[in-house]
Amino acid sequence: MAESTTTEQPTSGADQRLAKGARSRASIARHAADVASIEGLTGLSIGRLATDLGISKSGIATLFGTKEALQVAAVKVARQAFVERVIAPSLTEPRGLPRLRALMGRWFDHITDPTFPGGCFRVATIAEFDSKPGPVRDAIAEDHSEWLDFLVKQIRHAQEAGDLTGRDVDAMAFELDAVISAANTAQQMGDDRGVAIARTIVNRLLG
Repeated sequence: MAESTTTEQPTSGADQRLAKGARSRASIARHAADVASIEGLTGLSIGRLATDLGISKSGIATLFGTKEALQVAAVKVARQAFVERVIAPSLTEPRGLPRLRALMGRWFDHITDPTFPGGCFRVATIAEFDSKPGPVRDAIAEDHSEWLDFLVKQIRHAQEAGDLTGRDVDAMAFELDAVISAANTAQQMGDDRGVAIARTIVNRLLG
């Protein structure tokens, strides 16, 4: 029994350290996403986050290594937040037009009652990195591409059920994405009429 206890203790301690490191990394990445939603991913700095969170710069550097890795981590956190708030709850709706409407409604909620202080993270970062090649842009582009593919899939399901027939699914996914992205800009500018117009357009597209 003594030998078994002795051999298990280092593993347990290592697991605890790994878990603590994962929690710290997640907390820092979430704060990075909050900051980036307002000031942009380019505005992130290890020093700024260290000051905000009351931890050392070396501690953040140890967890992420580079500013670029921190930016990518923020993109992943924002992606997961979007999945949890918009996509996952909508999957409980029946496949087809009901699910598509739920997705659009929850995306509007994500914009008008934002998960991040600066509004929709995806919309802001696409505009910031669309012409800046590198791993950060690649992460943003992959997320956006997968979201459009997901929308296309949901539109096809609706067509299979007899709704939205005769529509170009790729064009419709692009239109929905563009209109609600514009709604995010309107929301951030305090343009309630612009948000209302966007809702009307989306309802028309799904009519």
